[in-house]
Amino acid sequence: MAKKEERFIKVHSENFESELILVDKETGVNYLFVSRGYAGGLTPLLKPDGTPVVTPVNKYDE
Repeated sequence: MAKKEERFIKVHSENFESELILVDKETGVNYLFVSRGYAGGLTPLLKPDGTPVVTPVNKYDE
């Protein structure tokens, strides 16, 4: 069975992996994931003008 390529890549983590920044390799949009205990949340990172932070997709091409 072929290995499935992952869509998201972890680019930063803090506090024992409870705070992560993930990048969608298809769109380049950056997301913040925070977990505390049994709860967690995911939100796109936004610039001051309200648009999402986007990393060039080809930066993560292998």
